[in-house]
Amino acid sequence: MSHSSEAAPARVLVVEDEKDLARMVAAYLERAGYEVHVAHDGREAVEQARSIEPEVIVLDLGLPGLDGIEVCRQVRTFSNCYVFMLTARAEEVDLLVGLSVGADDYLTKPFSPRELVARVQVLLRRPRAAGAREEGHELRVFGDLLIDTEARRVTLAGMLVELTRTEFDLLAALSARPRLAFTRRQIIDAVWDPAWVGDEHIVDVHVAHIRRKLGDDPTRPRYIDTVRGVGYRMGSG
Repeated sequence: MSHSSEAAPARVLVVEDEKDLARMVAAYLERAGYEVHVAHDGREAVEQARSIEPEVIVLDLGLPGLDGIEVCRQVRTFSNCYVFMLTARAEEVDLLVGLSVGADDYLTKPFSPRELVARVQVLLRRPRAAGAREEGHELRVFGDLLIDTEARRVTLAGMLVELTRTEFDLLAALSARPRLAFTRRQIIDAVWDPAWVGDEHIVDVHVAHIRRKLGDDPTRPRYIDTVRGVGYRMGSG
């Protein structure tokens, strides 16, 4: 991936306690044109995230002491950067917990550094506000739910709902075509990228997190409907 000579390279923070792996990942990202910083423990990662303001954090889940889950929680209190989780544990609960605190994507170890770089590139070239590329300032109303696509702001009964970038983009994509039942693949194409490769159930995790923030009962949803055998559709509110 080449970056414009007029634009500063995107900053990526690699957080990995295995120093050889951290060096290798950093080297691949640097060759792809990114400004790379490295941290080897969780506390250092939070400090660097505050000071350098990265666009992406590549974050190992299994850090000693302050683990990746806690790092992600703390970073989310002051940053809306993309978080890419690395885990050596493939159990679904770890992945779900990791994503529930605001991670945008993940890879399970062992992984190809080239695939990691490709997935970081996909995150960084995502359009800001999927489904909001129509002309003008658009407000979308679904009952008590108000989606302001230009301000990237969501309110429920007048109260601000704090969504991550990925959560907002997913909600924006669904609300742009509220009558359409989206497949998981269509959501991935709209929110991540058509080139994204991985477990499509990542969509389910983010939908579950949005529903929790909206107080939406998945058995009787108001805002995001499950279309059995297909995927998801925007509810009427």
